[in-house]
Amino acid sequence: MNDAPSRTELYPEIEPFDVGMLPLDGLHTMYWEQSGNPEGVPAVFLHGGPGAGSTPQHRRFFDPAHYRIIVFDQRGAGRSKPLGELKDNTTPRLVADMEKLREHLGLDKWLVFGGSWGSTLALAYGEAHPERCLGLVMRGIFLCRRSEIEWFLYGVRNLFPEAWNAFAEYIPEAERGDLLGAYHRRLIDPDPEIHMPAARRWSIYEGSCSTLLPSPETVDYFANDTVALGLARIEAHYFMNDIFLPGNSLLENAGKLRGIPAVIVHGRYDAVCPVVSADDLHRAWPEAEYTIVRDAGHSAWEPGIRAALIQATERFKRLG
Repeated sequence: MNDAPSRTELYPEIEPFDVGMLPLDGLHTMYWEQSGNPEGVPAVFLHGGPGAGSTPQHRRFFDPAHYRIIVFDQRGAGRSKPLGELKDNTTPRLVADMEKLREHLGLDKWLVFGGSWGSTLALAYGEAHPERCLGLVMRGIFLCRRSEIEWFLYGVRNLFPEAWNAFAEYIPEAERGDLLGAYHRRLIDPDPEIHMPAARRWSIYEGSCSTLLPSPETVDYFANDTVALGLARIEAHYFMNDIFLPGNSLLENAGKLRGIPAVIVHGRYDAVCPVVSADDLHRAWPEAEYTIVRDAGHSAWEPGIRAALIQATERFKRLG
C-alpha cells in the first residue's frame, strides 16, 4: 500500500439501501445502515465520542462502487435507543455489539475504520477479533490512558484557554479540582434542566478544540442536543470507569494486531488527542503505516486528515 492514489475528496452523498434496528439485549437497540455496493467489500465505520453518533457524511469516506459501507450508532448514541443510556454500556459490550451486527449481516470479515473514540473501539475490537479484520484505518488515536483523560480535562487549557474557561467555569469553583466528577454528577441527573446544560458545555468544549482553525460549523454540530447528550454523558461515564478495560491494555495488547494491515492518521496539532498517543501506538506496532498530517488538528473534516483517510480507503481496495 505504498503508492498513494490521487483522490483526496469525499465521495458524493449517498442514501442507504438497507436500514435497521438490531435488538442487543432487553434494553438497548442499535441503529444500523448499509450503503454503496451490496456485493462490495464490507467496511464498517466507528463513530467517535463515545456517544457522538454517526452522520450521513461518514458514508463518504468510501468508494460506493467498491465498498459495502456499514454505519451504526453505538449503544446509547445517535439513533440507537435509549439515547444516553449508561446501563450495560461498556467497551466489551460495544465489541460484542459489533460482532452481533457482523453476524446479523452475514459477513465473514470487514475493513474497520474509526477516529478518536472510534480508533479506541477499533483497537479493542481488533485485539479481541483480529481474524475478522480485513484491515484497520484509524484517525486521532485515543488510548484512554489516565494521562490522556487528564489532558482533556485540564491540559487543553494550555492551547485553548477560552474554551477551557467556559468549560471549567460552568462548575462551581469548589468543585473544579475534580471536573470529571462534577460533570458526571450533573450529566447522570435525570432532570433535563440539570443534565442538558452540562452536556452542551462539555460537548461545545470538545468541538471548539477539535480543529486547527476556528470552525463554527463544527461547534454547531457539537451543540446539537442529541450529539451533546450522547457524547457528554457517555464520554464522562467511560472516563470515570477507565473505559472498562485494564489500564493501558490497548497498547499492551497491540501485538495481537500485527498481522492486520493498518493505517494510522493523526494531526500534528491535535489538541483533543495529542499526537504522543499515535506515536506510542506506532512504536508498539511498527508494521502499521503511520501518517502525521502537519497542518491539522483533531477533526476528520480537516482537509489533510480527510485526504489521508480517503487515500487509505483507496489503497485498501487492493486487499478486497
